[in-house]
Amino acid sequence: MADTVCPPLYEKYSRKNHIHRVLDICILFLLTSLIVYRLLTLKNHGFSWLLALLCESWFTFVWVLTVSTKWNPVDYKTYPERLPQRVEKFLPAVDMFVTTADPVLEPPIITMNTVISLLAVDYPANKLACYLSDDGCSPLTFYSLLETSKFAKLWVPFCKKYNIEVRAPFRYFSSTDHKPVLCSDASSLEFQQEWKKMKDEYEELSCKIQDAAKKSTPCDLTGDFAFFSKIECKNHPTIIKIMWENKEGLSNGLAHLIYVSREKRPNHPHHYKAGAMNVLTRVSGLITNAPFMLNMDCDMFANNPQIVRHAMCFFLGSKNEGDTAFVQTPQIFYDGLKDDPFGNQLVVLQEYIGRGIVALQGPFYGGTGCFHRRKVIYGLCPNDIGDFAKFLTPITGDPFFGGSVINVSISPNHASISPINRRWRNASLHNKSERKRREI
Repeated sequence: MADTVCPPLYEKYSRKNHIHRVLDICILFLLTSLIVYRLLTLKNHGFSWLLALLCESWFTFVWVLTVSTKWNPVDYKTYPERLPQRVEKFLPAVDMFVTTADPVLEPPIITMNTVISLLAVDYPANKLACYLSDDGCSPLTFYSLLETSKFAKLWVPFCKKYNIEVRAPFRYFSSTDHKPVLCSDASSLEFQQEWKKMKDEYEELSCKIQDAAKKSTPCDLTGDFAFFSKIECKNHPTIIKIMWENKEGLSNGLAHLIYVSREKRPNHPHHYKAGAMNVLTRVSGLITNAPFMLNMDCDMFANNPQIVRHAMCFFLGSKNEGDTAFVQTPQIFYDGLKDDPFGNQLVVLQEYIGRGIVALQGPFYGGTGCFHRRKVIYGLCPNDIGDFAKFLTPITGDPFFGGSVINVSISPNHASISPINRRWRNASLHNKSERKRREI
């Protein structure tokens, strides 16, 4: 009874595109007339007429497929402000995955900004866990993440206190437009002091990472770094390190932060990013086991701190689980040219074709910026995933929080996870304020 009274968490409505439909019908009539004309006069012409008929028929077929995908575009409107009325005390946990492979091609400072932007999202910290997959098994990446965890303890409270919109520090400090407008002079003075302090802290973090990148080894390979002195980049066991644990379960604290470098052997294929995602899924199933997962490339950041709540509106607002298997967020690029003359923002794909595909079965998985149901990946209910993951992943050592390094042996016979064999539908976040931006 309560569910019928509560307002919906999201709404789906069709766009009015009557003019486009009329134009498409006219074009279809002209194309059909041309093909009919070719067929009726085919006997009076030679091979060139037949070739033209085949080309025009193929063009018409492809055009019909394209138009059918954007025939009925839809929009979604989410209401994250309604979540407290429904499930604020019972918000589901979310595991966030960031993947990186090469600290040279993917500078650690960019990867760390991705991690920081996820740690600072507007969501209870005790419901979040961020996993960084380092496929390069680089001590530089590990060192950068260690320093980032220290900076995040200052940055996250600052963002939440002043309601900062863009929470990737390299973008926030690159423009003064992101400063919030404060009313009282006292509050403004306090903010200016804290803003200057945070900027100095971030510059110090950047200098530490850049200086470490110039060295052959970023630091002495002792203590927490000792295991890097005994391994090779492409021949090593799996390494898991708990960088930060929210032991008290504080909702306004810092989310769990875990470093993962999966096992690699020269004679076994590692399947690149797909293999890294596979390991992250199973490792997180043993540690935090959140029912939802977000995967991000290392050169992206969340430009809306409400992004997790927007995604939860789809998952929690659906009548049944089959309505939403995953929620895909489109990508946009910052610092692009005015009016986007080269089409780098993919407006046609995301605004027209993408919205039409959403009306059919849901968007395609874009490979990044996507929220998944763990149940879809494993094919089991979230409560059963822990036992299933233990069956797939033989482990030496305690996999739960404790702050120590864990070595995990992944069996090659269980190197993949089969998705559930069920007809799922998907959702797409298209509002500009809900997108993520990628580093160019």
